[in-house]
Amino acid sequence: MPEKISTTDTGYYLGFDGGGTKTDCILADGDGRILARSASGPSNPLRTGYTRAWFSLSSAADILLSRHKLHAEDIRGVCAGLGGAGRTSVARRVVTFFERSYPNAQVRVTTDLEIALEAAFGTGEGIILLAGTGSAAFGRDASGRTARAGGRGPWISDEGSAFDIGRRAVAAVARAEEYGGASTELSKRLLEWHQSRNWDALLERIAKNPDDIFPQTFPLVAELADAGDAVARQILSTAAASLAELAACVANELGWRGRDFPIAKTGGVYGRSKSFDGFIAAELRKSVPRGQMISSKVSPAEAAVQMAIRMCRAKGNAA
Repeated sequence: MPEKISTTDTGYYLGFDGGGTKTDCILADGDGRILARSASGPSNPLRTGYTRAWFSLSSAADILLSRHKLHAEDIRGVCAGLGGAGRTSVARRVVTFFERSYPNAQVRVTTDLEIALEAAFGTGEGIILLAGTGSAAFGRDASGRTARAGGRGPWISDEGSAFDIGRRAVAAVARAEEYGGASTELSKRLLEWHQSRNWDALLERIAKNPDDIFPQTFPLVAELADAGDAVARQILSTAAASLAELAACVANELGWRGRDFPIAKTGGVYGRSKSFDGFIAAELRKSVPRGQMISSKVSPAEAAVQMAIRMCRAKGNAA
């Protein structure tokens, strides 16, 4: 059994990284030492609804507090970077939720893009290219000016995301079966992959909750692309070009086309397919030739918990 952590003269801090697929949570002490990590379900309120988001955020934190025999009153600071929190009304509701859950805590709710930028560059300049359930590029220059492209949701944006890739894959199967589109192994695997009896059952699930189908199709597309399926490879090539265009838009907005600058990739689509990673690298070389690829210094959830500690120190509340 874990020993109870003494809360004398110190506080504890929570950092959250929440998106449309999962939520990562980190518990740290006032010295910034990471004590524990946990994960739970999605917590983007605009995609999952507030009830499910509350459940995911609470369960991720409760695991950590229970493990270390802490109470909600022991938490001094919370920082959450969530998909959908770019809308003021969303951020305000999430702040209220955390303030009620942790009555002694200072709370900051921001976007998953901001904590990803912090994870990659700290307070320095650079561009992050986020691609998970959704997608976006976000950059900041040395003066603190920011620019963003994408990330407006699956129906009008999120180009190159897992959702976008999955939607294109399902559409390709439909074309192959109904309109004489290009033959693809996706046709043989799609229904079994989603454990659906037939097309009607799959379409019903898509209509009910597209996030349960389209992003979950991405690993199948990645697998088949690496196995040489031409349609899967074309889907990923198109997605890579879309992502590179997002990065180019941000670089242009920041006035960086004629100079070197760092780029960091973050999100669940990276590292899942050699083909896709290769397509992305090639498209970035074409679209942002002066971009220098770097790895993030820490995870976004780690960045969030460090931001919580800094916030409380700035307000004189940290130990």
